[in-house]
Amino acid sequence: MTPTTLFFLLCGLSLVAYAIGRRRALATGAASGGLKRLHSRPTYYGLLAALWCAIPALIVFAAWQAFETPLITELVVAELPESIRSLPESRLGLVVNDIRNLVAGNIVAGDIDPAMRQAAARYRSLQATSHAALAVIVLSVGGAGAFWVRQRISVRLRARNQVEAVINWGLIFCATLAIFVTIGIVMSVLYESIRFFQAVPVTEFLFGLKWSPQVAIRADQVGSSGAFGAVPVFAGTALISAIAMLVAVPIGLMSAIYLSEYAGRRFRAVAKPLIEILAGIPTVVYGYFAALTVAPFIRDNGALLGLDVSSESALAAGLVMGVMIIPFVSSLSDDVINAVPQALRDGAYGLGATRSETIRHVVIPAALPGIVGGVLLAVSRAIGETMIVVMAAGLAANLTANPLQAVTTVTVQIVTLLVGDQEFDSPKTLAAFALGLLLFVVTLILNLIALYVVRKYREQYE
Repeated sequence: MTPTTLFFLLCGLSLVAYAIGRRRALATGAASGGLKRLHSRPTYYGLLAALWCAIPALIVFAAWQAFETPLITELVVAELPESIRSLPESRLGLVVNDIRNLVAGNIVAGDIDPAMRQAAARYRSLQATSHAALAVIVLSVGGAGAFWVRQRISVRLRARNQVEAVINWGLIFCATLAIFVTIGIVMSVLYESIRFFQAVPVTEFLFGLKWSPQVAIRADQVGSSGAFGAVPVFAGTALISAIAMLVAVPIGLMSAIYLSEYAGRRFRAVAKPLIEILAGIPTVVYGYFAALTVAPFIRDNGALLGLDVSSESALAAGLVMGVMIIPFVSSLSDDVINAVPQALRDGAYGLGATRSETIRHVVIPAALPGIVGGVLLAVSRAIGETMIVVMAAGLAANLTANPLQAVTTVTVQIVTLLVGDQEFDSPKTLAAFALGLLLFVVTLILNLIALYVVRKYREQYE
């Protein structure tokens, strides 16, 4: 029995436990003079039985899955010939991978060593035995938990309290897990970044004006400058993001004001979903549109005006990216403006303000914290975009403020550096982690600024 099949069987057993617990509670209540005598509703008794069936069994299931592969591997390696077991650890790891590939059927060549075939057969045998034992133990634990709860069901059993306590601990676990996952991501990026800064000075990375992360493998290799100045990369990111925000913020905010303050219900019901469709279009479609339509249009019209426009430009990428993130500004701003109490509008009208004056002096300031949040989300989306930049702005790390020239962004360089099989021992590959760390710091600063603005205006208008 495969682990997947066992998991679904356990889910089915939990449903059976729920039905048994609920039926037992109904029978207990009827025998005690009515359901009013029960401490909790019958549903809670069923949930308690299902939880006691599922949680202990899932703990056993997860622990078994965590230790199964290492133990089976150790047993199989111990039975290999001495000539194989005495290999260096790296070579022995390759042998173990070959054995696992044989077990999975990924190696079908006929000239495989007999010892490897025997080890693969032993691995399959141990794996089958492990799966069978796991199925017996998990189902037994689940059934025992459900039976134990069924026997404890009575009018005095505080089933609701116990179920809510389990749910509370589950929520605490999920919140704690999210925190530790975030810490783990930051620490992993920080560790690799420290390795990079041991090879490349921090000052060169932060203030260098040339980005060419090519490291010579041989002494006579040509074209390996090894320049790791991140200023051109972040300048390109800032330039494209600024162009995108110059498109998205005015259009998104004005459309949100119109939809919430001026448009009728029928027009709003049609227009808002159509605007939000822009957020559901794949970015590769935007990239094709930018590369095949917008970029040639800008280049041809620039040539008519005598301008030197690159075939891949920051302007083309920024314009299309701005169109893509309009829904982030528009939809969120519309929801926030609609959440402004009508009493504020009525008070302004009562003082003689016009509709436009009410919007400018009352509605927008009151909704500003939410609008800032929407704009920040749009900025984060623009900074993290990759596909449009690759297809419309290129890969050249040019330090320029000219939007008609080709530039690149941080995310594009990270993808470029980590494409293919990479060894994480050279500055070229480790530079991707340094870029990621610096991008994380920049995004964190933007969040802090937005949090300050939100708190300031929230205190003023609440």
